[in-house]
Amino acid sequence: MITVAIAQNTEIERGIREALDHLPCESLIRGKLVAVKPNDTWASASDKTGVTQPETLRAVLRFVKRYEPRELVVTGGAGAAETDEVFRIAGLMEVVTQEGATFFDHNRPPFVSVDLPYAPEQGVRGPQRSVMINPRILDYETVIAVNQLKLHETATVTLALKNIAMSFPAADYYGHPRSTQKHKNAFFADMHSFIAAMAKRFPIHLAITVGHPAMIGTGPLGGHVVETGLVIASTDALAADVVGARLLGFDPPAVRHLWEAGRLGLGELDTDKMTFPGLSLRQAIEAFTTAAYGERLTFEHK
Repeated sequence: MITVAIAQNTEIERGIREALDHLPCESLIRGKLVAVKPNDTWASASDKTGVTQPETLRAVLRFVKRYEPRELVVTGGAGAAETDEVFRIAGLMEVVTQEGATFFDHNRPPFVSVDLPYAPEQGVRGPQRSVMINPRILDYETVIAVNQLKLHETATVTLALKNIAMSFPAADYYGHPRSTQKHKNAFFADMHSFIAAMAKRFPIHLAITVGHPAMIGTGPLGGHVVETGLVIASTDALAADVVGARLLGFDPPAVRHLWEAGRLGLGELDTDKMTFPGLSLRQAIEAFTTAAYGERLTFEHK
C-alpha cells in the first residue's frame, strides 16, 4: 500500500510537519544533495497567490534540515517571469537566506540536451523528443516538489508532476520575457504526454502539495483563491497528484498526464491501494469542498 499523508491545520507550518511525520523521509535526505522545487510561476506585488508561500517553504526547509542533507538547494525556474524576481517578490528569497539553503536558477546556462522516454506501445507519445536543461539538475539526488493545489486551464491540474515538468526545461533557452533568442519547442502540442515523459526522466522523490491557498475556477493564475489549510504528502508523487486531483473533482482518467504516468509505471493511480494515516480521502474531500464551495461534498461514485 502506498502512503499518502493528508493533514489540515490553520497554521500551515504545523500541517506540513504533521503530514511529513507520517512518511519515511530520512533515507531520502540524510547525506544527500536535496533540491526543493517550489511553485514559482509568476508573482507581483499585488498578487502572490499563484506561488508557494514563504511559510510553506520555510516549514519544508526546516523539516529537511532535521535529517542533515549534504547540501540543500532551492531550485527555481519561473516560466512567466525572472526566477529571482519571483522569489524576491513572493518572499521566498528571504526564506532561502534565513534557512541557510542555496538558491539556484535552473533557467540559466549552461544547457545540455536530455532525451525523453516515451512509450508509444503504452499509449504515451509526444512530439518533444528531448529537452534542454541546466546540467545541475542531473546532480540532484533527491527532488522535493512543493506544489500549490490548483486547477490549470491546459493541464487540468497543476500539482507535483506539472510543477517539475514545466519548470526544468530552461526558459532562457526556449524563450523567456527577457530572452534575446527563442528556440522552438513542442511542449504545448501535447502537454500531457510531455509531463508524463518528464516525470519518468526526472523522478520526484517527495511531493508536498498545499492548499495554502488553493485555486479553483481556473488557473494557474487568476482563479478563485481559497484557504484550505490542507497538505498532501507522499513519496509516490503520482499518488499525491491523484489525491490532489480527487479533491478538485477529477479521477485519474480525466487528467491525462496522470493516466499516462500510471501507464509508464511511475506510481499508484488507485486510491483503494493507498493508505491514509492522517485524514482519510473522504475527510479531505469534505474539508476541501467546505472551504472551496461552502458545502461539504464527498464525490461518491454512483
